[in-house]
Amino acid sequence: MLAGCRRAALPATAAALLWAMPGLAQQPPNPPASPDGGALPLPAIQVQGTTGAVLDTRVDNPQQVPSLDKTGTPLGEVPATVHAIPRQVLDEQGDTMLRQSLYNAAGVNFGGQDSKGFYDHFEIRGLNAQIFSDGFSDGDQLGGISHSLNGVERVEVLAGPGSALFGSGPPGGTINLVHFAPSPVLHDGGSLQYGSFNAVTGSAYATGPTGLDGLDFRVDATVAHTDGFRDLAGEDFEIRPSFRWHLGDHTLDVSVDARHIHETPDSYGLIYFHGTPITGVPITAKYSTPFATSVEEVIRPEIIDKWQVGDFLTVNNRFSYLHRTLDTYGNGDSANTQVSGGAVIGRQLRRQADTDDSFDYQFEPVWKFATGFAGHTLLTGFEYQYQTMATNRATADLPNIPNAFAPVPPETSLLSLNYLCDARHSCDDDALLADYYSLYATDQIDVTDQFKLRAGIRKDWWGTSLTPLITVPGRFGTNGLPLIANQTQSRDDAPVSWNVGALYKLTPNLSPYFGVSESHLTNFNSENTQNGVGAPESALQYEGGVKTSFLDDRVVLNAAAFYITRDNVAAATTINGVETVVFDSQRTKGVEASLDIAATDQWHILANATAQDAVITSNPQGVTSVGHHPQGVPAVMANLWTTYDFAIGGVPGFKTGVGVNYRDKTFSDITNVNHAPGFIIANALLGYEPSGWGIDLNIRNLTDQRYFVAANGAGAFVGEPLSAFVRVHVDY
Repeated sequence: MLAGCRRAALPATAAALLWAMPGLAQQPPNPPASPDGGALPLPAIQVQGTTGAVLDTRVDNPQQVPSLDKTGTPLGEVPATVHAIPRQVLDEQGDTMLRQSLYNAAGVNFGGQDSKGFYDHFEIRGLNAQIFSDGFSDGDQLGGISHSLNGVERVEVLAGPGSALFGSGPPGGTINLVHFAPSPVLHDGGSLQYGSFNAVTGSAYATGPTGLDGLDFRVDATVAHTDGFRDLAGEDFEIRPSFRWHLGDHTLDVSVDARHIHETPDSYGLIYFHGTPITGVPITAKYSTPFATSVEEVIRPEIIDKWQVGDFLTVNNRFSYLHRTLDTYGNGDSANTQVSGGAVIGRQLRRQADTDDSFDYQFEPVWKFATGFAGHTLLTGFEYQYQTMATNRATADLPNIPNAFAPVPPETSLLSLNYLCDARHSCDDDALLADYYSLYATDQIDVTDQFKLRAGIRKDWWGTSLTPLITVPGRFGTNGLPLIANQTQSRDDAPVSWNVGALYKLTPNLSPYFGVSESHLTNFNSENTQNGVGAPESALQYEGGVKTSFLDDRVVLNAAAFYITRDNVAAATTINGVETVVFDSQRTKGVEASLDIAATDQWHILANATAQDAVITSNPQGVTSVGHHPQGVPAVMANLWTTYDFAIGGVPGFKTGVGVNYRDKTFSDITNVNHAPGFIIANALLGYEPSGWGIDLNIRNLTDQRYFVAANGAGAFVGEPLSAFVRVHVDY
């Protein structure tokens, strides 16, 4: 737990680790990377008497320039809902993983289709979201990666369709991880967090000049291990070296993100009994196989060149390559697994090996000019993505668990299992390929100092194909024809996505806005191949809201109402005992609000709340589901986090905090037969941070509530019980 030592006093291996890993404390001056590879200026917020520490914790800072917007527009002038969660808030809460951080953004919840108990899957406003890293997508839409916060400077969340800014994107919204950029100022730091369930995370970073003129470096790394409160052990090893080189009019950023992730899948959690997770068993009761395991290797090099042609034009060339492999043994998560006669029946084990290679090139000239009295920031772009995926799966039946209330999985060896390939046993050996071409433009127009307009359009050309390498009995494509070995099924689509929005500053502190956006998503992923390659889905969102700020931005309140329709949605369900994918339509309407208050220099409050109604509006393959709710969508969510800085005996640097998270119940699939109940939990912080180092104690689930974070097909994922974590951090 000790991370407060100088490097010279550490053993060589520990010194090397601290030199290479990311600091989780307050960072010395280090401008964040812009999406075009340059350095964005730090937000200039004029708040008399407000300390830098308070500014660093603002989630809805109206002066923050989000990377995912790509036009350099501050949050307060974007006619849409965008949140930027800064590093200091993540550190205060003891967050080490992305899934822990998103309580700070309105309308976001963990879960949804095919999360398998370990993938990062999120929903925004009741619809699927997609995760990006510095503006590059994660590749496979449903395969998923568990994201740490290694080297992450902030987490950005765009609610609603990405439209012209992002290509094949889910309708719920976009989550973008923005990493720290190299700094010309030499500094480094590290942290060590240890707590319940033998969970330890060691992180450190180093950044500064290389000695070559204009060339700076940064290295971030993390090593993490946990036994897990349900004996779901996990490990994460990662390193991210990056370089920034100023060459005349060019700024070149090069980085490589490398990860080795070892997790234990738990698709069942606590299985459903009479419609809810089984009771009368401890939260450590396990129905999944003791042989569950998952190993992922991820490497992502990125090259970004920003060419400052002049004040009127900036040309951005951006390239990313993502290589991901997944080898896993995990239980099938269909409703076939259930309690019958006191026993757990229908258990299956899936053996799975996936490979994903994704290339992404973006060419984006950004123009600044005026037409009459109106100023324009015009983002234009061309994007080409090439993606190949290979997936190989087979499924074996597992023996029943005789007593659901005292579960002991009876399987003793993987060698005795018989893997089958048919309609009732998930099985494939597929090669998938996609070519995506896109032309797009977004114009941010300053009509006057008060009136802002935005319009965007994107034309996509998609070619997707699936080639089965084996014939699986009972497997049919969306065209109703059987999927035959070595016979390629392909389709070409050319959708148009668009968005328009307007914001008017009635007063310097009050800005109503309205926007409409449409986007499209390819039904192309490694999880839905049992039905071939389907037609794309589409989403249309209407959003109206108001952005308010008072007392020199000390009080920021954003509120929005939204109405979203979503068509041709691939939804997993079980029909007559066979796992299948149906295509339905959904509608979500709701309201949300977020509040960010710097009440004093010492007291900070973050709060958000969402009320939404998401329903199935059409399902030709299952008309009985019409009017039901989609998987994993709560009707109400609310979150609060507040901190207070204080002194003891004239010694400053002490901090205390408390948080509350609430989620309504969520359903396991579109049949709405099973659900995970709602929950409310409380968390707390006590910390001491003098200059250059600090120590924090985070306590989660203060009242030790039994709760469930998501509803999967066969059972619900159990939330963490009462737990505590101590984190020591240093910065030089």
